[in-house]
Amino acid sequence: MRVADLMQQPVVTVDTEGTVRDAVVLLSEDHISALPVTDRTGKMVGVVSTSDILTAEAEGAPLGTRDLETMTVAELMTPRPITVSPETDVKEAAQQMLYADVHRLFVTADDRLVGVISTTDIVRAVARGFI
Repeated sequence: MRVADLMQQPVVTVDTEGTVRDAVVLLSEDHISALPVTDRTGKMVGVVSTSDILTAEAEGAPLGTRDLETMTVAELMTPRPITVSPETDVKEAAQQMLYADVHRLFVTADDRLVGVISTTDIVRAVARGFI
C-alpha cells in the first residue's frame, strides 16, 4: 500500500508570516496537532506543532519581550520537516515516523505539499484490515 492511499487532503497550512496565535486558531479549529509552514510561493519550509507552542509557552517567550501573540510562526517552526512522496510504501513511512519520533509525515510531489499521513491514518488502516 502506498502513502497516497492513506494520506489526508487537503492540508491546512500557515504562512511563515502568520503569528503563533494564528497557528493556534488553525490547530484548534481543524482538530490537528501540527501545521506545515509555507513561504510566499507555497513551498513547505517547516512545521509547527502543538508541542512546539506548548514548550515555548512553558519556557516563556523565547525571544525576550516577544510573546506568542506577536511571534511569527517562522520564529518557532521546526525547519526542514521530514517528507515522503505519494508513492512511498506505507511500511517505509511508518518506519520513518518511528525512527524520527514524529507522528506525521508531510507528502510532497515536485516540491509541492499534496497531503499528510499520520500514525492515526496507519492505525486506522490496520484496524480496518486494509494493511
